[in-house]
Amino acid sequence: MISFTKMHGAGNDFIMVETGDARRDWSSLAIKMCDRHFGIGADSLILILPSDKADFQMRTFDADGTEAETCGNGLRCLAKYAFEKGQISPGADRIFVETVAGVSEIRLSRSGDRLIGIQASMGRPEFSAANIPVTVESGKAGIVDIKSMLGYPAGIDGKDLLLNLVSMGNPHAVYFTSQSVSDFPLSHLGPKIEHLAIFPNRTNFEVARVLSRGQIEVRVWERGVGETLACGSGACAVAVAARLYDYIDNEVDIKLSGGTLPVAWDGNGEVWMSGPAEKAFTGEWPE
Repeated sequence: MISFTKMHGAGNDFIMVETGDARRDWSSLAIKMCDRHFGIGADSLILILPSDKADFQMRTFDADGTEAETCGNGLRCLAKYAFEKGQISPGADRIFVETVAGVSEIRLSRSGDRLIGIQASMGRPEFSAANIPVTVESGKAGIVDIKSMLGYPAGIDGKDLLLNLVSMGNPHAVYFTSQSVSDFPLSHLGPKIEHLAIFPNRTNFEVARVLSRGQIEVRVWERGVGETLACGSGACAVAVAARLYDYIDNEVDIKLSGGTLPVAWDGNGEVWMSGPAEKAFTGEWPE
């Protein structure tokens, strides 16, 4: 039997499994466990493993079995899981988690013996074509031209979309609209953008409408999953693109279908994201 804990961050839901077995075919198991009709049901399977670089190692397998480089909501859920399991030293105000994309810092806010806030670093945004990755030019002689990654024109089904391309450890394409995001045909256009030929590893897609300098509404088509109620790295990608356009200030609330994720970026350093992390239930998966 495999013991698991079902958790979510603003509705972005995960099956959390502690294991020391990194060699198992977790990809195939993720497909079965994440199935919402015949399995537990989740956007992703998250493994919590030992690490020689950080306090924990996190590997994320999406519902289609592909492995994601990182997961913002998953990082917060891992911190909440570890805290409730007593795996974080008393009084510690931060932990470090190894992901495929690198090591992420997570800051913990406590009130007595309660965990009342979790803030995860998603690192510095990347704009080079190689690091997103995307097969479009981003400047000459190896110089990264951020502007060439903003407003990239893509024609899809007769609709012209200006995509803003950025990596938050995983690839994102952000589209700003003046209409309500609820009216956007995400289920139709999302998979087509995910599989555009310019994205060798596919991409996550966010449609966003700026409501004010402190608030943006967003819907997400997540690579390997489909539309999700929230996406932490996607929220950060939207905030980064909006900040570069001077649509927002350094702090913004990203309103997603499943809840709100506060994001902070000063335009230069690391992107920080806060938000909920909740346990739904525990159980055992038969071998």
